[in-house]
Amino acid sequence: MRSLDSRERIDAYPTHHIAGYGVRAGHPLPFGATLVPGGINFSVYSDRATRMWLVLFEPGAREPLAELEFPSSFRIGSVYAMTVFGLEAESLEYGFRAEGPFDPERGDRFDASRVLTDPYARMISGRNEWGTAPDRDRPCPYRSRLVFDDFDWGDDAPLRIPAEDLVVYELHVRGFTRHPSSGVSAPGTYAGLREKIPYLKDLGVNCVELMPVFEFDEHDNPRSHPVTGAPLLDYWGYNTIGFFAPKAGYAATGRFGMQADEFKTLVKELHAAGIEVVLDVVFNHTAEGNEQGPTISFRGLDNATYYMLTPAGDYYNFSGTGNTVNCNHPVVRDFVLGCLRHWVSQYHVDGFRFDLAAILDRAPDGTPMANPPLLEQLAHDPVLRHCKLIAEAWDAAGLYEVGTFPAYGRWAEWNGKYRDTVRRFLKGDAGTVAELATRLVGSPDLYAGRGATASVNFVTAHDGFTLHDLVSYNDKHNEANGEGNADGANDNNSWNCGTEGPTDDPEILRLRMRQMKNALAILLTSQGVPMLLAGDEMARTQLGNNNTYCQDNELSWLDWRLRDTHAELRRFARSLIAFRRAHPALRSAAHSPDGISWHGVRAWEPDWSPESRLLALMRSTDGEQIYVAMNSHWEAHDLQLPRPEPGTTWHLVADTAAASPYDVREPGDEAPLTVPDSYRIAPRSTVILLARP
Repeated sequence: MRSLDSRERIDAYPTHHIAGYGVRAGHPLPFGATLVPGGINFSVYSDRATRMWLVLFEPGAREPLAELEFPSSFRIGSVYAMTVFGLEAESLEYGFRAEGPFDPERGDRFDASRVLTDPYARMISGRNEWGTAPDRDRPCPYRSRLVFDDFDWGDDAPLRIPAEDLVVYELHVRGFTRHPSSGVSAPGTYAGLREKIPYLKDLGVNCVELMPVFEFDEHDNPRSHPVTGAPLLDYWGYNTIGFFAPKAGYAATGRFGMQADEFKTLVKELHAAGIEVVLDVVFNHTAEGNEQGPTISFRGLDNATYYMLTPAGDYYNFSGTGNTVNCNHPVVRDFVLGCLRHWVSQYHVDGFRFDLAAILDRAPDGTPMANPPLLEQLAHDPVLRHCKLIAEAWDAAGLYEVGTFPAYGRWAEWNGKYRDTVRRFLKGDAGTVAELATRLVGSPDLYAGRGATASVNFVTAHDGFTLHDLVSYNDKHNEANGEGNADGANDNNSWNCGTEGPTDDPEILRLRMRQMKNALAILLTSQGVPMLLAGDEMARTQLGNNNTYCQDNELSWLDWRLRDTHAELRRFARSLIAFRRAHPALRSAAHSPDGISWHGVRAWEPDWSPESRLLALMRSTDGEQIYVAMNSHWEAHDLQLPRPEPGTTWHLVADTAAASPYDVREPGDEAPLTVPDSYRIAPRSTVILLARP
């Protein structure tokens, strides 16, 4: 027996040889592929598989380099683990094959002929450049790869911006800079977005919410354009293939396998500019679809664990996309938790917005749970302790939990009721004033005990009309999606201001501009966390399409020429963001009636009747007084103003009916009113006043 030098490691030696490689029993945790001394540790979970193979590929090769079956002695519990020595990690692709029963009624759908993607793969090849068609005939079109943890973060640290101070900006990484007018060196990429950081900083937003950046296949859409016949893509990306892997097609360096570093650089530079990063994540379903969908990963490894199944073995479809992830199974909970920890620790992201999050509190049979373990675990996890957790608190099967989502003192929600109420008020619907008042102060009816910051307020988002289209179309126009205009929401609460779509009528154009300013003024003076849709500040249009999930073209891309065309609107948005930032009274996290008073045409006399279309509120908090009057009536009114604190008079911050540049003032440059105790508010307009010495 030879003696070992103290510098040598006992576990750095193979104990077996399989397919020409030295191997030894591996470590069951962590799952996936991990560099260890002398080799790579591969670990994969499958409860019902009877045999498992590791399949190795050279980059781009069609056929495997080798297949290594896991010896039965390398299985611990339901985990197959093996360390393989002598591999070139930088030039290696891999997958798994699993043998087991094919018995759909019991939930088993094993197919040993399939090479499967590692659910824990840190990087995936096969989608290296956006738009290139995948070779679905080759074994394992989405191959797993390793990522090296050698990025220099410098002194980067989480910004931990208090929720009440956030102004969120939702954007699509590709669409934000893909248009030729963007002027960036790498359009449609993480690198392109980095070049627009000065724009974001100038606008005043301090948090970007990125639509899905987990690896997906943009070709996962069977439809074609009804006129041109051109194939339509899965542009939005809510069809995840690799939950731990950044989208390579969004990276200028994706063809070189550098997408991880490029995304990390984006996060680092956003942080340096004072901007947090929230990721839109999709744990409610996967790209494998229903019974007719492809077997990519989860289905072939352990279908009965990862998906909600009916007693007959079919897929519950609470997501509307064919399958539903079994989120509250202990193994799947660990998967979700591990994924989020990965993005926080390895990519320094600041939070997550969960798509169709109501699914996350469903039991395996689909019934809502009173105390869903996944949501509680995420809320109290030490690694995620300071992350923003935001729920889209509904799902496609009708479970609507806005205000009742299990929050555990941590979760915020996209407030769909805020969106609907503000839209109805803007178009002049009767009976909206009382509910509007509740929404303006952080929706205490929904979030009592949780505070105003539980409410993420928005008027528009990626899913629906843009702000321009909200005031330009009565109906959706989704014909280009190839679904006969049957897709997308029908309850848009929109108003075209007199004509459907584009017009040269100056009166209608002025009214539309005023309505867009009204929406921004209400949003940015409401308690809660405001969220803007990218491009709304420059009147981006989708020509009435309210569901551009498949439109990778100018219908979805941000046309940066609008920055000049609609400079008036952009200036208005920028100035009001600055005003919000300058005045803590607008950002109170508490639901406190103290310091808030309601008014109508006459001071101290709000009109709560169903026919009322005017509401004013005054905030007298934090040593400040701010008065906001909102008139959705088609007639002007002479407002009697409440008297401000002694030694101060009302100064005009904004009047959406005034011609630019008199529609809004920069903080500190507010103009004193000519008549101090009254103001004539124009039809369909919003006025903001500030009490100053």
